[in-house]
Amino acid sequence: MSAPAGGARPRLSRRQTALAVAAALVLLLTGASWYGVDSLISGIERIGNLGLGGGGDGAVDILLVGVDSRTDAHGNPLTLAERAMLHAGDEVGTNTDTIVLIRVPNDGRSATAISIPRDSYVDIPGLGMGKINSAYGATKENKRLELVKQGIDPAEADKRATLAGRQALVKTVANLTGITVDHYAEVGLLGFVLLTDAVGGVDVCLNNRVDEWMSGADFPAGPQRLDGPQALSFVRQRHDLPRGDLDRIVRQQVYMAQLVHQMLSGKTLANPVRLKQLSDAVGRTIVLDDDWDVIAFLQQLKDLAGGKVRFETVPVTDLNGETASGESVVRVDPKAIKSYVASLVGDRSAETAAAVDPATITVDVRNAGSVGGLAAQVAQALAGKGFHTGQVGNYTGPAVTASRVLVADTANPKGKTVAKALGGLTVVGDAGLGPDTVSVVLAGDYSGPGSAAGGMFDFSGTSTSGAVPVPPAPPIDAGQNGPKCVN
Repeated sequence: MSAPAGGARPRLSRRQTALAVAAALVLLLTGASWYGVDSLISGIERIGNLGLGGGGDGAVDILLVGVDSRTDAHGNPLTLAERAMLHAGDEVGTNTDTIVLIRVPNDGRSATAISIPRDSYVDIPGLGMGKINSAYGATKENKRLELVKQGIDPAEADKRATLAGRQALVKTVANLTGITVDHYAEVGLLGFVLLTDAVGGVDVCLNNRVDEWMSGADFPAGPQRLDGPQALSFVRQRHDLPRGDLDRIVRQQVYMAQLVHQMLSGKTLANPVRLKQLSDAVGRTIVLDDDWDVIAFLQQLKDLAGGKVRFETVPVTDLNGETASGESVVRVDPKAIKSYVASLVGDRSAETAAAVDPATITVDVRNAGSVGGLAAQVAQALAGKGFHTGQVGNYTGPAVTASRVLVADTANPKGKTVAKALGGLTVVGDAGLGPDTVSVVLAGDYSGPGSAAGGMFDFSGTSTSGAVPVPPAPPIDAGQNGPKCVN
């Protein structure tokens, strides 16, 4: 595929530095099948004292982050040629613009990779409310300045400050999700290009041609293969997308899923040249916690056959939020996120527990009333309780005056489970639906979770004017055949 018109690639945005995290995921979830995996991980930078583990919450929880550092994993500055290739500019900040939490249940079920939007407005230990992507960088800079004032050597101050930044991010994610982070993996700017090219590029698919100058995304419609530098434009676009940053996350997830799929195909593993590229890339770009017995973990994951890794995003209450000071943020509800994350290992409270595991139910939500955005809000409420989101929009069927849950057979326990989660709606039979379809129709009487009366969302500390609740995208499966087409 050709580069964008004009021959020059666009400058890399800080917001899109970290899709190399996908490669770290591949290493962790598919490495058990590699010959010589020990040699691949032997050169990885190891760090300790991050405050990890000990949660005992039914899963191994891995925090994967991508940082916009202009150094490699060992702290060495990138070469001028590498910086030019990345079009990284001269910025020196260390934001974590891609944050993915991977839950691997102890019972061997497939893993779930959960994206956290970079602008999520959360409580950061030591800093207060702020965007989650600033937890690492802001803490690091504050600590570095403090140490330098104390007369600490600048190189040593930077090393200690980097540790403080990582610790702050781990605590922030733990507080937001309600889980204990067991392991930590970090990938820098250069890793994205090196690891993507090491697998020979990754296939993607677009529903429509795109030409968006701010990101440099200039691609035809349909399937295509992107190399590392080309993929930067693909994953950085957010303008001209219906859900902005959330649609950009979908692109990232699709890209990661396809990368996993291509790794599992064996074409990379059987190619000595590719394996050498992978080994070199891993050594330069990945950081792991020092308590992680990666080889033992990879052996444990052998049962995760067929690329069973689902990619999802935490519930979002307002994509276009704004703080009292006018800062643009993504609002999230920590209670809904905790419930959603816990549901991935079946650790639900009595309120969210039901006859059928919500994680096995996909729910369509239709708005038949006059309250704008209600279907999206209810979809978010259901996502927070562990349900998967189907189609969300306005209801076009016969007029209804009472909210209800539609299923083909009223005896279907899935319908009853959804009805209970929404405050006890009536379950109505609709012979025109498929046997596993569950559809919620919301009328003017609805007052359950997701409604103004339901009290689902907590906007404490932020402006609620013009809130735009956003339904999550359907989960993406790394084991699917071919790349999923996206906007």
